[in-house]
Amino acid sequence: MISRLLIVLLRVYKAFISPMLGPRCRFVPSCSEYAMGAIAQHGPLRGLWLTTTRLARCHPLHPGGYDPVPGTVRCHCTGNAPMSSTLIINARLVNEGRSYAADLRIEGERIAQIAPGLTPRQGETVIDAAGKWLLPGMIDDQVHFREPGLTHKGDIASESAALVAGGLTSFMDMPNTNPPTLDSAALEAKYALAEGRAWGNYGFYHGASNDNLEAIRALDPKATPGVKVFMGASTGNMLVDNPQTLDAIFRDCPTPIITHCEDTPMINALAAQYEEKYGDALTAEQHPDIRSRAACLKSSELAVSLAKKHGTRLHVLHISTADELKLFEPGPLVRADGSRKQITAETCVHFLHFARPDYKEKGNLIKCNPAIKEESDRQALTAALANDVIDVLATDHAPHTWEEKQKPYAQAPSGLPLVQYALVAALERVHEGKLSREQVVQKFAHAPAQLFDVAQRGFLREGYYADLVLVEDVPFTVKREDVLGKCGWSPFEGTTFHSRVAATFVNGQQVWDGEKLLGEPAGQRLEFDR
Repeated sequence: MISRLLIVLLRVYKAFISPMLGPRCRFVPSCSEYAMGAIAQHGPLRGLWLTTTRLARCHPLHPGGYDPVPGTVRCHCTGNAPMSSTLIINARLVNEGRSYAADLRIEGERIAQIAPGLTPRQGETVIDAAGKWLLPGMIDDQVHFREPGLTHKGDIASESAALVAGGLTSFMDMPNTNPPTLDSAALEAKYALAEGRAWGNYGFYHGASNDNLEAIRALDPKATPGVKVFMGASTGNMLVDNPQTLDAIFRDCPTPIITHCEDTPMINALAAQYEEKYGDALTAEQHPDIRSRAACLKSSELAVSLAKKHGTRLHVLHISTADELKLFEPGPLVRADGSRKQITAETCVHFLHFARPDYKEKGNLIKCNPAIKEESDRQALTAALANDVIDVLATDHAPHTWEEKQKPYAQAPSGLPLVQYALVAALERVHEGKLSREQVVQKFAHAPAQLFDVAQRGFLREGYYADLVLVEDVPFTVKREDVLGKCGWSPFEGTTFHSRVAATFVNGQQVWDGEKLLGEPAGQRLEFDR
């Protein structure tokens, strides 16, 4: 608790007081960043001692430079060290609706140049990407990395390692941890946990409950991608079912609202009926009947009606049925006049890949909330991405241990690990002719950046952070021994994909070479330009 309070105070200092003092620190990371990292890594007593010794070193006669917290591995600025430079040549870039041949130069953390025929410089690392596609790193707007409190399933370090191996470079993590993220102190504590440990860039959602309305009203819009409202009960029950509270959240929330939409009373009634009918014979094959399409539609309709009533920026997560598509306006997320859709929708890679027949083989391994439903839904959701009815593609990565998933249906938890193979699973729709590469990049990189006002990420643009992924059209088969997530299994085991991630860069640093992780975690806190 003391560490959390100190970190919050330091963030206030960094945000409001430090800018008035001007550039003073001679080190990388800065003294305020060093203090937050030291307290998070070593606790308040040793953290304050380390910070005191750092402050004593930070004087005009010291040359400065890279001076990390002992026991951490993070530094994203070059200080007095020479700036690294990498030139990627002969790639085919996919960006902003186009695919074209060009070279791309990285200097430090940033994209410095994009042009054909760039000439290598002395001492520059050159990567020949002939035959490969160069994409902006994907931004996953929905993950459950299970930290704090559920780290036997996964944690920020393990799941973000799987993330970058899959070509995803930024993530937004859900608040249903233990404890749940229901106030600013808990939010900042999660950011502190990610410092120096996250392989990808990170943002954390603030949660909603029936009794934290004042915390939501006081929320800094720059501190979080948005407020997650569980309008249906799921893992880590944070159900908001008080109608007056729900209305007030939609009226007063200073950030986008994102929702899990399933009608809990309807699901509970169906669960009772099916348990009475099947008893111990109940299996995952009945999961889409219990967590029904009607339950999804009813709750999504309520969310959309509240957003229209209050003019709320609403993002409805993991749309799983064709029925819900009628609630959303077709067309580009950002219109020609620069205005943006008020109400948006997301679907997930598993809804594009699996359908009801897969329960027979996969069983509880593909049990998730909302449920994977019919083949007709799978086809409709894919078409809705292509037709700009659905705006964002994500994972809803939610790992559980193999042992937990082997329990009987009623006891087995919902959720599946997805980040490591999400991009290549999405690219299967390209190989099938259902989506284009440009559409995958739009929905999985550009749109999350635009929707959540992510600063200088999600696009291949000069001056933007060099979050990049190289993809080659080489088939491979998913094997359990290659899974990096802590749970150690994947619902895609045995699946042959026709694209593979050849390299991933986060903030200019190559962290994946197609076979293994490289270097140290390079993730930074996402900034929201609001």
